Amino acid sequence: MYKLIKSTNSNLALDLVEDGKYIQIENNKKSQLPTNVSSKMLYKDIIKIAWPSVVELTLTQVASMVDLMMVGGLGAWALTAVGLTVQPKFLLMTLFMAMNVGATAMVARYKGAGKVDRANLILRQALMLTLIISVISSIIGYFFSEKLIIFMGASDAETLAGGTVYLKIQMVGFTFMALTSTITATLRGSGNSRTAMIYNLTANVVNVVFNYLLIEGHFGFPRMEVAGASLATIIGQFVAFIFSFIYIMKGDQYLHLRFKDGFKPDLTSLRQIMTIGAPAMVEQLLMRAGVILYVKTIAGLGTLAYAVHQVCMNIQSLSFMNGQGFAVSATSLTGQSLGKNRSDMAHAYNHRTRRLGMSVSIILGFIFIFWGGNIVSLYNDDPNIISQGARIMMFVGFTQPLQSSQFILAGALRGAGDTRATAIITFITVLLVRPLLAIYFINEWNMGLEGAWLAFIIDQALRSLLVLIRYNSGKWRTIKIK
Repeated sequence: MYKLIKSTNSNLALDLVEDGKYIQIENNKKSQLPTNVSSKMLYKDIIKIAWPSVVELTLTQVASMVDLMMVGGLGAWALTAVGLTVQPKFLLMTLFMAMNVGATAMVARYKGAGKVDRANLILRQALMLTLIISVISSIIGYFFSEKLIIFMGASDAETLAGGTVYLKIQMVGFTFMALTSTITATLRGSGNSRTAMIYNLTANVVNVVFNYLLIEGHFGFPRMEVAGASLATIIGQFVAFIFSFIYIMKGDQYLHLRFKDGFKPDLTSLRQIMTIGAPAMVEQLLMRAGVILYVKTIAGLGTLAYAVHQVCMNIQSLSFMNGQGFAVSATSLTGQSLGKNRSDMAHAYNHRTRRLGMSVSIILGFIFIFWGGNIVSLYNDDPNIISQGARIMMFVGFTQPLQSSQFILAGALRGAGDTRATAIITFITVLLVRPLLAIYFINEWNMGLEGAWLAFIIDQALRSLLVLIRYNSGKWRTIKIK
């Protein structure tokens, strides 16, 4: 009655349930697990996928923090210059990152359904899309770098010059970074997060080493300041691309890139990717627009305030990795469960994933609240930056449980292909609530940077509530992708 299905990466508890049959027993609104499946087995599956992602994303962010700490030694202008490049770069990444959402979900579904050829077709189609989109985006980003930095609110010539050269160098390596992100997305959809961890961590080590060599000039290397930091980043990204490409060319893996299979557009695969990816793209565009409005409002407070904001956002991004790492599990296991027509198993996985993510987020919250100032001091020794940064880090601490739950449930919805709902929620919270409240708190209540972060907390709380309501509606269980 029950059969064990051989998996490339591991045998999931999901593989032990009866195939092709939907069974769900409700008992006081709690789903009973299928025969032969224990809660311990589900936690093991979640952690097996999540831990490499959490480690990878966390250490990647640590490398970014070290990068910014090294840049911070050049002064507040350098922190601001690098910070102003973040949103333009993310904006240019929107299209292919949205398509990656579709690729992850479809690979997960085909993995669950046992259709390895279709999963590999999705890989090839996604890489083709990413190559086209990223080349066009990098050309646009390179030639409009200075205008983008001006638009973001550069307030002096030194910041403008530094931000422009940093962004131009980023655009040179943009396509390699984009292709690597698509390989990573498809690997995660198949449940293989360990490989991405290995090549991305290798890239981070390369990045940090070249930061040391190029920012201030050591061991005979030229002193390139912010340009050196940017060059170090793209060198690391190129290393990750080479390693990821070598991996998927190996013939003994679940996902295997064979050039002889061709890259001819497959309308069914492209439609599937875009059905999920198009709403995700709208979501990302709305998010970028909202964040840009938010950042421009903060940039108007001056170079010092923006430097504090950039440092605290950089630290907070470390905490994002907890929610995003567990969201990888939620996305992959939801997609694979629905591929087997087992939405009950998807819910069981997601419920436990939230518990794990919440536990880690509470610990992080305490660290940021009580030791936030000490962490800020690692970036810059200016007493004004440290004192205001310590206050902002309290806001960061209080948002931890909210953002963890939000990331994980949104990841589950994306794994199910329910990306329209997350796009609508993003429109309400990031494009409307956060920037409008920030403008009001700063200009009407004269709350300064603290007002901007209060708006951020309200945004996080509302977004978490709306994502939870959408998930609990259960509509994600019945989404079909043709």
